[in-house]
Amino acid sequence: RIATWNVNSLKARLEKVVWWLDRAKPDVLLMQETKLTDADAPVEAFQSAGYKLAHHGEGRWNGVAIASRVGIAEVISNFGQPLQAPATPDVPDDEPLAEARMISAVCGGVRVVSLYAPNGRSLDSPFYRAKLAWFDRLARWLVEARDPGEPMALGGDYNVAPADADVWDPVACHGGTHVSEPERLAFTRLCHWGLIDAYRVYRPEPGRYTWWDYRAGNFHKNFGMRIDHLLISHHSSASAMRRLCHRGSPR
Repeated sequence: RIATWNVNSLKARLEKVVWWLDRAKPDVLLMQETKLTDADAPVEAFQSAGYKLAHHGEGRWNGVAIASRVGIAEVISNFGQPLQAPATPDVPDDEPLAEARMISAVCGGVRVVSLYAPNGRSLDSPFYRAKLAWFDRLARWLVEARDPGEPMALGGDYNVAPADADVWDPVACHGGTHVSEPERLAFTRLCHWGLIDAYRVYRPEPGRYTWWDYRAGNFHKNFGMRIDHLLISHHSSASAMRRLCHRGSPR
């Protein structure tokens, strides 16, 4: 049982995360946007809940983590490279490898990866180009360092809606990030390497999302996007791993 959750500040939501772990009892929880340094990661709180924690963070932005009750070994962060210096120190995400956006470990015999893709902001911005560069680095890491035959699960906030069925209104969303053809091709490239969109195996119907703009009551209108995903290897699919959206869980 593997779950993924963009917690949007682990410090602010720690109590709710621990409550949810006790309720849902996943074997592994992949977290994004922890917004903590490694020194501030709440290791003891997770230990008290029965989980080991691996964390890769930089402070007030980004940050990814893995909580596991089936062990954590062979931890890799940032594709096995040190964080690079940001191209713009005050706005670092035009250098995608300057941010804590990837951590991986072996948990219970499965190589799991927690991912937080760049947002991209707008199609004409350097942040969009940085987003595509980050996806290219992820795809190359899979080719260079991983084997499609190994049990794997890559979960997290991809900031991509892979198809029109993954947005509430394709016309309204046209021309923005998350739905552009290059972003969708980057996502498809991961699948072509040997991964399966686990959620769509069980829930092929439209209208099921993982993100809603908090403004204008869009959550209650279900005006959302499916941008958080769990991609699993074909080897893992034999174990019938299942991913569900807990819509309405504490935010």
